[in-house]
Amino acid sequence: MKCIVGIGGMTNGGKTTLTNRLLKVLPNCCVIHQDDFFKPQDQIAVGEDGFKQWDVLESLDMEAMLSTVQAWVRNPRKFARAHGVRVHPDTLDTHILILEGFLLYSYNTRSYQVPDPPGLFDGHVWPMYQKYKQEMEANGVEVVYLDGMKSREELFHQVLEDIQNSLLNNS
Repeated sequence: MKCIVGIGGMTNGGKTTLTNRLLKVLPNCCVIHQDDFFKPQDQIAVGEDGFKQWDVLESLDMEAMLSTVQAWVRNPRKFARAHGVRVHPDTLDTHILILEGFLLYSYNTRSYQVPDPPGLFDGHVWPMYQKYKQEMEANGVEVVYLDGMKSREELFHQVLEDIQNSLLNNS
């Protein structure tokens, strides 16, 4: 069985931390980081507001990312080996792919050490998040929202349990 899990969230919101913890406990688990697919800086458009437009899909080489996902879908065992993931012999039929990306899920709790230039978040980042969130909902993508006020430990266990339940229900 193949299972694809998407993890999105605000900048510096713990996506990679959660992904790395899941990677350690889930069998035959591979990760694709959306950040690995940004176009070179000189190919990123500058908006009317003067900011580089990093938070739009056009800033990413989505064709390369999709191709990478398709390589996993075609042969997850080969993909895992090529990416240094040990395939567990007792779970050969289970393969998990985590897609980790930068979609934003919480406007009100966004705060981190590096402040945004004035107007960047309200004028660009948040509207792009809203646009892509609406597209996902319109396309029927099932999204599970996490409560950012919970501890990392609680969130990890919630996500792990959801993945394990999904594997059990689809096996």
